[in-house]
Amino acid sequence: MTLSLAVDTARWRAHQRAVLAEFPGLVPVAKGNGYGLGNARLAAEAELLGTPLLAVGTAAEAAAVLDHFRGDVLVLTPYRAGEDQAELPARVIRTVAHLEALRALPPGSRVVVECMTSMRRHGIAPADLPRLPMDGVVFEGFALHLPLDRPGEAPGDEASVAEVTGWVEAVAAAGLPTGTVFLSHLGAAGVARLAARFPGTDFRSRIGTRLWLGDPGALTARATVLDVTPIVKGDRYGYRQHRAPSDGHLLVVTGGTAHGVGLEAPKYLHGMVPRAKGLARAGLATVNRTLSPYSWTGRQLWFAEPPHMQVSILFLPGDTKPPVIGDELPLNTRHTTTHFDRVVDR
Repeated sequence: MTLSLAVDTARWRAHQRAVLAEFPGLVPVAKGNGYGLGNARLAAEAELLGTPLLAVGTAAEAAAVLDHFRGDVLVLTPYRAGEDQAELPARVIRTVAHLEALRALPPGSRVVVECMTSMRRHGIAPADLPRLPMDGVVFEGFALHLPLDRPGEAPGDEASVAEVTGWVEAVAAAGLPTGTVFLSHLGAAGVARLAARFPGTDFRSRIGTRLWLGDPGALTARATVLDVTPIVKGDRYGYRQHRAPSDGHLLVVTGGTAHGVGLEAPKYLHGMVPRAKGLARAGLATVNRTLSPYSWTGRQLWFAEPPHMQVSILFLPGDTKPPVIGDELPLNTRHTTTHFDRVVDR
């Protein structure tokens, strides 16, 4: 009884190497659920890539990957003054986004200073640069986390390149070192333009999604069929005893809320077509009609009812030959919110 993620290992690693070649100095990111593959696996893959630095989300994640990666580990979540200090080795680098946090770190701590970009998430302001207390810490560079999208602005990376340029110039004007700047969400062409403009600065891209999930064909999610039950129109079924809309079969398959199946993050919609589709989905949901991520014979199936904790029940119309117990169904699920029971190399 497993929800599986099959990895075409040779193809997946070839994609990783291609991204590494496109972004010299790349810093792989392994955080959260490890993009569906697990952080330990991604740390081991970063080790195979030969990258000297791995980025993780939290201090706890840093501690968990140390046995799988021999290089330095950068914690992306900024250190908060007063937080519980984990016992971490010197090869772990902390991010700081506030002056008081920088002052609160133990002497000799290795740090990356996060700058407040147009993301407006966290970071120091340009006015704080001259007041950075750099004594007593080992400074590893500045970090700029950029927006993924800039509605209403010219296409390309021009706005992001301009924003990074402004920060590098501000750092230099404050008399601070510009030797290393970590970047998130900037294309290779934009990074190359910055490198040409600031030859003394090493721009290092922190990349997770594109590195691990950038070739969807290398990763295949599959669920196991646990049961197949014939049903006729009007039969009641499930926790809520809904009536079957027509003759068909109920398929019980692996994958439920504990795996992240049926759970969805809010989406930001641009344009009329995506909004219309969203309204259509919402309208269907009001009459208990919700498409599932599962497919059979190329046909996307409907949830018969909301997913259970570890399984889902699907409705298969009677005009389609049903699978048998033990068959596998492909599913299209978001890897960053899915917890697979196993990852299988092939």
